[in-house]
Amino acid sequence: MIAACALLAACSPAAEKAGESGGGTKFNTTIPMTEYMGHVVDPAAFMYWSNSGSDITEEGEKERYPTTDEGWDVLVTGATILVEAGNTLQLPHRTREPVAEWNKYAQMMSERALLARAAAEKHDKQAVFDEGGRLYEVCVACHQKFIIEPQEKAGVAEPMAPLPKTPDGK
Repeated sequence: MIAACALLAACSPAAEKAGESGGGTKFNTTIPMTEYMGHVVDPAAFMYWSNSGSDITEEGEKERYPTTDEGWDVLVTGATILVEAGNTLQLPHRTREPVAEWNKYAQMMSERALLARAAAEKHDKQAVFDEGGRLYEVCVACHQKFIIEPQEKAGVAEPMAPLPKTPDGK
């Protein structure tokens, strides 16, 4: 019995000090920010934004909202990825200066994406549209601060647009 208790105590997380076992936390943040945005954040945002709102053409107005549970799940998935992306943007070696402002935008993205996710889970078209807009505002403000303003200060003739075009070119 004493041996069993000793074994359990030795295996408990409290008995293990950080780094002692070689199993300490380590993050690989070597993917460049442009690739991280292009392969994680942008596709997740487009999963959400491309499936909300309406298109107005000469033929009339066409809603982009899902019509099936599977379609609504695409929005939920996109928003969920954005919640977690906001967390990973705050990892060591992924942040940008000034770190406090960078983290503020990352946290706002997570907070607003969580609200967007809740709207999609409820299949609430108006809330999806509203929360998607609020999420977009955070993205544009962050890009203004960390992409456009530095490019303008560096004298780049044509600074990057606030956000890339959606996969459907809109």
